[in-house]
Amino acid sequence: MSDNSSGSRSPERFTIDVGQDALDDLAARLRATRFFDDLDNEDEYYGLSTAYLKPLVEYWADGFDWRAAEKRLNGYDQYQVEIDGTPVHFVRKPGKGPNPTPLLILHGWPWPGEFSYPLIDPLADPAAHGGDPADAFDVIVPTLPGFAWSTPVTRGDLNYWKIADILHKLMTEVLGHDRYGSLGSDYGALVNSALGHKYGDSIIALHYGHDLLPGMFQHDRFWDLTGGQPIPADASPELRADILKLHATYASHVAVHMLDASTLTHGLNDSPIGMLAWLLQRWKKWSDKNNDFDAVFSRDFILTQATVFWVTQSIGTSIRMYRNTVRHPWTPLHDRHPVVEPPAGFTFLLGDVYPPGVSTVEDRIAAFENGPTRAMFNAINVNAHHRGGHFGHYENPGAYVGDVRETFRRVR
Repeated sequence: MSDNSSGSRSPERFTIDVGQDALDDLAARLRATRFFDDLDNEDEYYGLSTAYLKPLVEYWADGFDWRAAEKRLNGYDQYQVEIDGTPVHFVRKPGKGPNPTPLLILHGWPWPGEFSYPLIDPLADPAAHGGDPADAFDVIVPTLPGFAWSTPVTRGDLNYWKIADILHKLMTEVLGHDRYGSLGSDYGALVNSALGHKYGDSIIALHYGHDLLPGMFQHDRFWDLTGGQPIPADASPELRADILKLHATYASHVAVHMLDASTLTHGLNDSPIGMLAWLLQRWKKWSDKNNDFDAVFSRDFILTQATVFWVTQSIGTSIRMYRNTVRHPWTPLHDRHPVVEPPAGFTFLLGDVYPPGVSTVEDRIAAFENGPTRAMFNAINVNAHHRGGHFGHYENPGAYVGDVRETFRRVR
């Protein structure tokens, strides 16, 4: 790689090629698994069950074809570049149209890479997917630093606003775009907001899968997803059940990642079944609450993602992103309003358990329009859709493609 004046480097083509020794070691560890008896957990009341996990682990050891998955992943043009001493992996597909808009697509935890790949082709080449070439984007899908192929990192302080600085350099100094757009969901939505707050003059528009603001987790109960708020005494039985389901779905990983990131990582980095169980519980519980998980997420897809985490040993650096929002807090750079100034669009999916008490598209839009985050954004396009849960880029890519196109039409 050759240095440039920014202190960044020129990107090099990247091909995934996992050493056979790493795959053999993984298979050996899987075959030696000591399974937990897991009594009285057929209904997964206590969490992911051995009955569900064991056949998947056995297939991972003796049926799953990583080389086929590797070939599929390598079907996209990939690059890696070092920015401020941090490796950044990204997929890039140039747009086919009269004036493609540069667009970042930012993933969440724990869903780098392939979860967002269904968005690439229709956004880059709309005419080939029944759209208007005027809606074309130059699509850049980075793997957030500290995740998967954007490793190994040599710094322990990465979080969403530090990643925003790195990705802004990727777009402006490395790829040469004066202005660009960004789509972010989950942790990527926090990166989105940090970009919009600090680099608003460079942002054409933002699009969100989740309305997350910079400064999230910076309060006395940073580890508590509820913020210490009890369920309202006058909540209906239906709302109470929805709130309890929200807590059961999202609260545990926030608390553990915040309070015991490295303690957990010692086990997950050494045990593939432990790592798979932790990841799979999130994939399974956060996906569309109205759909059959196994019908949408094939075992080969799931094991591809798990293998990526395993061979890159990135589970720990991805988890640390949570506590680093507290140790290295975000500080506002201006007091203008809204906090995130660029025009913003939103895609909300009803299969997510957040927010509780919502059952219709109209309710979901109203929950945002009347909610605590609305005033922090310059919202110009707000949509909700029935299909899909937390992993919307994968579960309902069509909704995102249509909504992103409309957001950018409104600022074109």
